[in-house]
Amino acid sequence: MRCYIPGDAEKLLSAINGSLEHLRPWIPWAQDQPQEIDWTAKFIRQFRGQFDLGQDAVYGIFDPQEQAIIGGTGLHNRVGKDAREIGYWINVGHINQGYATEAVCALIRSGFEIEGLTRLEIHCDPENTPSNNIPHKLGFSHEQTIKNSSTDRDGRFRDENIWTLSSTQYAASPIRQTPIKAYDFLGRPIPLTA
Repeated sequence: MRCYIPGDAEKLLSAINGSLEHLRPWIPWAQDQPQEIDWTAKFIRQFRGQFDLGQDAVYGIFDPQEQAIIGGTGLHNRVGKDAREIGYWINVGHINQGYATEAVCALIRSGFEIEGLTRLEIHCDPENTPSNNIPHKLGFSHEQTIKNSSTDRDGRFRDENIWTLSSTQYAASPIRQTPIKAYDFLGRPIPLTA
């Protein structure tokens, strides 16, 4: 996982366009797809700028050679002080292989051990069973279901599950042993506390 760079635009466009039918029922930004390469480059510039300024952390999930985008994820600054929301999507050609779970584990460790957060959240549609399975199996608590919190592409109201994991819950979690490597802006290793 790493932040997107401009050279990823064609790979990202291909991953999104090839997964639209898979993503549209669940991902709000997928409603406005497909787009052209210029739109994708602008999207990446926005991600990169926010990442570099510490405003948001959006990552691509790549194959080991960084030739294909497996999906995307992020630690988003939209749920309050000392908290982040984890979001994720997987390219349809890579679903059911554990990539989202692996990415979420890495973000959990990063959020609590590097960012010093006190709370992480995952928001997903109650009908999206694969997305709900991830926080469930990683020890998040189902805190609430917000009724009619958004609309789908046809204007129908949708509910939203809110899953939470606190720093206290994390302290007793086996996720702390998940092997990850983290690097700062200059590429230097960041030590983890666990």
